[in-house]
Amino acid sequence: MEKQPVTFESLGASDWPNIIAYAAPIMFLLVFVEWGISIYQKRDSYDKRDFFAAATIGLTNVVISALIKALTFAIILFFYNLVPWSVPHTWWSYILCFFAIDFCRYWAHRVSHEQRFWWATHVTHHNSEKYNFSVSFRLGWVQHIKLIFFLPAVMVGFDPFVFFICHQIAVLYQFWIHTEYITKLPRPIEWFFVTPSHHRVHHGKDEGYIDKNYGSTFIIWDRMFGTFTPETIRPTYGITKNVGSYNPITLNFHEFRDIFKDLKKARNVKQVFQVLFAPPGKGPFDQVQLQEAVEEIKARPNLTPTNHMTTQVMKSED
Repeated sequence: MEKQPVTFESLGASDWPNIIAYAAPIMFLLVFVEWGISIYQKRDSYDKRDFFAAATIGLTNVVISALIKALTFAIILFFYNLVPWSVPHTWWSYILCFFAIDFCRYWAHRVSHEQRFWWATHVTHHNSEKYNFSVSFRLGWVQHIKLIFFLPAVMVGFDPFVFFICHQIAVLYQFWIHTEYITKLPRPIEWFFVTPSHHRVHHGKDEGYIDKNYGSTFIIWDRMFGTFTPETIRPTYGITKNVGSYNPITLNFHEFRDIFKDLKKARNVKQVFQVLFAPPGKGPFDQVQLQEAVEEIKARPNLTPTNHMTTQVMKSED
């Protein structure tokens, strides 16, 4: 089905509903309900400083999204107009579009863990040692550049309004899976959808949990591409080398700072590429850090190696 080029004005995009903004008050209410329950049950689910960091990061992200809204739409419309075909705006196009977006989200998420530059845009979401509803607010301030991963879904030809609505629903879905209060759901749901149990694994830094369960709404992608693992123990949350800060700026940019330090050490193009795109912890200058981890383990023989990096070092020493 051929289409005529469309513009921001012809679509009336300025009047499209912001579903996330409408849902925000409910989300904050649920955060405080969960926090209250954790206090009543004497569970260490929340930390006041961690919550305010998450809230600041989330609210700043809303402002950034609003500021670059026109640019985001311009990019989407450019690639939508680039192809001569379109998908009819029907009820089933929403279903197809949602699956297409979720497939792109899987790969965007996976690359964000497997390449250090993209990890720097995503690490903000993982550097909390807590796991609660407010963690869903922790989205990196530079995460918007990952729009490039969603352009294939745009170029399928879905109506921009359909893409806009499906994308918002996909983002909103992420909120409810960040909790320890929902355990296991019925098996058909656990098999097909991403659930809190699946996503707790993803946030764990325990051996066997790292780099697993990338799915956003559907866990089927992980099952198909070999990255699924079930929850067997309560995860240890956070990243392998904790930041030790509640400063939102530090939480957003500490990995970029470390990348910049390593780039200054690079002596050739190959090392620059490795610093930027090797898996986190496996760049050209990480061996010194690994050796330091070995020495720490040797000095503390009773240390339980939940840290993935040090565990791998122990294996390499065998």
